[in-house]
Amino acid sequence: MAMHNRLRLGAVAALGASALVLTGCSGGLGGGGGTTPATGGGEGAPIKIGFVTPQTGGLAAFGEADAFVVGEMQKYFADNPVVTPDGVSHPIEIIVKDTGSDGTAAANAASDLILNEGVSILLAGSTPDNTNPVSDQCEANQVLCITTVAPWQSWAGRDGGDPGKASFDYTYHFFWGLEDALRVYNAIWDATAEPGGTVGLLLSNDPDGNAWRNPDVGVPPFVTSVGRTPLATGTFDPGTTNFTAQINELKNGNAQILTGNMIPPDFISFWQQAVTAGYHPTTVTFAKAILFPSVLEALGDTGNNLSTEVWWAPTYPYSSGLTGLSAQQFADSYTKATGQQWTQPLGFVEALFEVAVAVIEQSPSLSGDDLAATMSKLKVDTIAGTIDWTSGPVPNVAKTPLTGGQWRLQPDGSYDLVIVANPDEEQIPLGGKPEPIAW
Repeated sequence: MAMHNRLRLGAVAALGASALVLTGCSGGLGGGGGTTPATGGGEGAPIKIGFVTPQTGGLAAFGEADAFVVGEMQKYFADNPVVTPDGVSHPIEIIVKDTGSDGTAAANAASDLILNEGVSILLAGSTPDNTNPVSDQCEANQVLCITTVAPWQSWAGRDGGDPGKASFDYTYHFFWGLEDALRVYNAIWDATAEPGGTVGLLLSNDPDGNAWRNPDVGVPPFVTSVGRTPLATGTFDPGTTNFTAQINELKNGNAQILTGNMIPPDFISFWQQAVTAGYHPTTVTFAKAILFPSVLEALGDTGNNLSTEVWWAPTYPYSSGLTGLSAQQFADSYTKATGQQWTQPLGFVEALFEVAVAVIEQSPSLSGDDLAATMSKLKVDTIAGTIDWTSGPVPNVAKTPLTGGQWRLQPDGSYDLVIVANPDEEQIPLGGKPEPIAW
């Protein structure tokens, strides 16, 4: 029987702005971050790693596995310290800050971690609303930042420029791109809808939505390129509660396929209103909004066969470079410890710490320059796959695998995410075939 998540939009007490001290014997580094230079051997001062995460607010579903992963890292580093090139051992101190799903708060949290806590590395995930302001603070203060869980175009284009030409000095990112998501989406569309026709677009007014509506490399030109007609429904701000205008446009335009991105609470409001209003598309593939079982459970029985991208799942053939646990074992341990169903960010938060350890192990010091130089050449096998910053697609970005999945309603009212499309990732097994939504 599948375990149940509850949509978490309120306060999460598990992390907050707490510090977890992870002690162990890891190799020492000279340089910044409060670390004492060492001549070899012995134990050095703690290395501080900051982790900025939305534990409350509209993006809280992205952070619901964070407390578990941080706790697992605490246990791991207590018994398996990191050894660095000079042979000195260092305790690791992880300082976690909640952003409340607010970009300004994310920037302030990053600034506090850099200027007051003296962290050597900052980690962040959970959409561009969180990754981008954290990255900007690190870039300005010459502190290494490692981010994930945002399409690389949304991250690389954060300064308003061309994401294909972006280059930064101290900030590095790993995730898939729009090109990957759209190939996965199209594989689902081709299997569930007639050729041609109209694809409705529901894109929020935020960094993600702005990247997805890009007239050159975003969703509209891709839809046209595959022989379908895009139908834009206008922009809307996160937190919108009334989607009557968008629903009427989609119905009048006979959009049998719907795609877009929005935060989970907004999609719940939209979909409940759309179903009530009689908008019944054949295929719905949505980014960000329906990644989590808690969101589907909030939709009751109207979520069956909604589809989304799958960036990590227990069936992915990867293992942790730290603990050695497979994706399946890690997901099982999360369910056993929390009573909750696995969730996609679980693997990527673990991967953030794997990457942080790898760069600490290989960098000659903790200076921002040395850490960044090491990052630019880093290639590491993680529970999210092989992450290689030497292969592009642009400087400071490494790509990760992506498949497509559909949510299938179970007899007990829970939902399972079944992988149904993997046009680029043949080594990842399919769990079923795409199915149209039955009305």
